[in-house]
Amino acid sequence: MRNELDLTRMRTFVAVAGQLSFSGAARRLGLSQSAVSQQVRRLEEEIGRTLLERDTHTVRLTAEGETFLGYAHRMLDLNDEAIGAVASSQPRGRVRFGVSEDFALTRLPDFLRRFRARHPHIDLEFTVELSVMLHRRLRAGELDAVLAMRLNATTGVDAFRPRTLFRDPLVWVSAPGVEIEEDQPVPLVLYPRPSLTRDAALDALMSVGRAHRVVCTSGSLSGLRAAALAGLGVMPFARSLTPDGLVDREHGLPVLPETTFVLMTRGTSLSPAVRALVDALQDDHRELHVDPR
Repeated sequence: MRNELDLTRMRTFVAVAGQLSFSGAARRLGLSQSAVSQQVRRLEEEIGRTLLERDTHTVRLTAEGETFLGYAHRMLDLNDEAIGAVASSQPRGRVRFGVSEDFALTRLPDFLRRFRARHPHIDLEFTVELSVMLHRRLRAGELDAVLAMRLNATTGVDAFRPRTLFRDPLVWVSAPGVEIEEDQPVPLVLYPRPSLTRDAALDALMSVGRAHRVVCTSGSLSGLRAAALAGLGVMPFARSLTPDGLVDREHGLPVLPETTFVLMTRGTSLSPAVRALVDALQDDHRELHVDPR
């Protein structure tokens, strides 16, 4: 006789005992009748006793089966209670989560797969926008948490408890074969205003007196990437988040500032669901961080 019992076989036995029918239990459990018979037989082998007497017409519990049935109900109830207690202790609810365009299409999917596996009862309502707009929506109370970019010189967000996830230099990226002529205006592929990377690029070029022109503007990263891949121009981007197909090249252009990706929330009292998201992102920061050196 073994020292442990298989709960699946025990649940099958309880179903047969309740129906006093192998075929009825099979229909209830969605199993074949032969599978039900096999599970009951193996349970009887586990405990070394006959639990059910059956012939071609009837099924009835033996004396040992009657005794065992009470324990089986108690063990299955305790199993279900334990699972329910653990499940109910998991955070539940909805989180209005704002994510910057740059991050959403590069690093975010892998994080979300891990988060969903750990917190299946939390629903995320996504907003994907430019970082400046996310800051505004957080201040307006339209979002619960924001993962966005800010330049190191940016101020005015400390009230929203910024937590630094990683730092990254902005760099000029383009299609591999693009060349920028020194005597020609720099062709720029940029997000529309308001945009931190747009402002950083224009400020850097104006600081050295470099002529430039905006050849493409798009509010989506997909649009910017398409324009850059087509060789229309260069765009400023966080080095570790450079879209596929584009390369980091200096092109003789001025150095851009470092950027910081921060996680921000409203207030100090967070709901369990928001706290779970914050903790998961902070725990995951090593996955997200890329050393810019």
